[in-house]
Amino acid sequence: MADAAMIMTEAGGALVLSGFDLARDDGLETSVIISLFTDRRASSEQIPAELPQDDLRGYWGDVSNASPSDQTGSFLWLLAREKQLPQVLSRAQQYCREALAWLIEDLVATRIEVSAEFIAQGWMLILIDIYRPTGSPVRYRFNYEWAAQAAKRSA
Repeated sequence: MADAAMIMTEAGGALVLSGFDLARDDGLETSVIISLFTDRRASSEQIPAELPQDDLRGYWGDVSNASPSDQTGSFLWLLAREKQLPQVLSRAQQYCREALAWLIEDLVATRIEVSAEFIAQGWMLILIDIYRPTGSPVRYRFNYEWAAQAAKRSA
């Protein structure tokens, strides 16, 4: 079974069309995009002081999940107003690993490697290497503009 194909654009995730129909993604890209760039619900203790304390976000479909660890998305959104510091890169990598952990739990991947680096003011490059049970590893590159996303939401 294939997912509808998604790509990342400057405005966020976008569905890909094939003629008048949705294109198919037989790989992992759509799953990785959803896992990384959907806002995971945070607890009130996780919200930084500079963000609205009542904005916990989260995917509505996670309300009925039996396990609290079975949540969609990542906490990358919590970095919206962070400074470009090494500890922010460490947290971004941790958030990505947590968001993609289901790939290992569901035996889709045997290992996931994540790296992040600042490439410009307000821009982070996230590299994801997914090692599948068979075949070559797959690499995904995402330019993540967190400061602009926060500004778009508050406008």
